[in-house]
Amino acid sequence: MPIRYQNPPIIEAICEFRISPDTEWDLTVPGSIYPKVSHFLRSKEQRVRQEVEVKQTSEGIQQEIHTDERMFFLSEDKKSFMQVGLRLMAYNSLKPYPGWTNFRFGLDQALTALLETVQVKDFERIGLRYINKIEVPTTPIQLEDYLDFHPYLGENLPQNLSSFVVGCGFKFHDGRDGLKVQLTNAIPDNANNLAFFLDIDYSLLKPRSVLVNRALEWVDEAHNQVKRIFEGSIKQPLREIFGVVT
Repeated sequence: MPIRYQNPPIIEAICEFRISPDTEWDLTVPGSIYPKVSHFLRSKEQRVRQEVEVKQTSEGIQQEIHTDERMFFLSEDKKSFMQVGLRLMAYNSLKPYPGWTNFRFGLDQALTALLETVQVKDFERIGLRYINKIEVPTTPIQLEDYLDFHPYLGENLPQNLSSFVVGCGFKFHDGRDGLKVQLTNAIPDNANNLAFFLDIDYSLLKPRSVLVNRALEWVDEAHNQVKRIFEGSIKQPLREIFGVVT
């Protein structure tokens, strides 16, 4: 049986679908989707987002800034919301995380609304990402007391870390899928604590390799792998902090 926690450290869960360019799309799509989700996402607003893309070219590293407009359909408490952009749909839940069953139910409704509105040809990318913020007392602790995934410092290096970034990538299903896990330091909510982000991102690496009508099955498998990596990254003292539900 999966481990459940009273106080999970998840600050955001995101499931994103990027839709193939051969799928017909126009400006009426967001407005057509909204009535299908308005029973639980009761408000809407338009936002402009900027993304910075870094590319390695023959002339060196170049940065490109992309701007896009998205419609946001939000729950009453604004903790859950659906994003609709150009050939893109995402479903997000913020802290407090409602649990996998509730998150998946909202995602299912959002995806169903999309597929009832648009004849999606294929998905270029699907991603399921969990961002965890973890705080522990600082007196005195080592990260290895709480984590099985942490920076290693040899005996000839200073041991008083002020910041850190550790990341790994894994492949699944013969390279069809990939998972990135990253650990970075964070600013704690309590000044007496040490804080860090544990960011786990499972994604489809091979475009168009998952049938549209099997997308939720892919998400279920992605969640299993994210949960497995999360549990493999932490130790029992953290489970006690999170409070295991028995």
